[in-house]
Amino acid sequence: MDHLVLTVFAPDKAGQVERIALCVAEHGGNWLESRMSGLAGQFVGIVRIEAPVQAHDALIKALQALASQGIQIQVIPGGGETPGHWKPIAMELVGNDRPGIVRDITRLLTEQGINLEQLVTDVSPAPMSGDPLFHAEAMLAVPLDLPLETLQSRLETLADELMVELQLHGDEA
Repeated sequence: MDHLVLTVFAPDKAGQVERIALCVAEHGGNWLESRMSGLAGQFVGIVRIEAPVQAHDALIKALQALASQGIQIQVIPGGGETPGHWKPIAMELVGNDRPGIVRDITRLLTEQGINLEQLVTDVSPAPMSGDPLFHAEAMLAVPLDLPLETLQSRLETLADELMVELQLHGDEA
């Protein structure tokens, strides 16, 4: 068995995941993990599967044939879990929305060598003023040698500029 990573893009409608899962199963594959989401009438996802090496070509061809049903799939060879020198940290942000807020937050994270593994954002009206509030929940892979206090202080500097509230979660937090 060898791993493959699939990226999926399709119109958001019932049965899309079932079609992909059926294709994987029919070729002896096993669905290991996935992250999927629908937004603005579109459905996207990333899936890690394992399948017998001898079935890869037929499986890839079958997955790509789903394009006739509106499901676009890109297949990339992928390894298993790669042990890293990271600690997982959950981060929550709330602040006044403005153009460039995601750019500024991600720039700060990148400068610290932090990998942004998952990000969910939205904008909603503030309860009292109705002004747009930016909300973000992120899962970060933080280098083991980066003290959380350092990350916290750098994010708080950014928070002063963006009026962002932060909560870091992790074993060390």
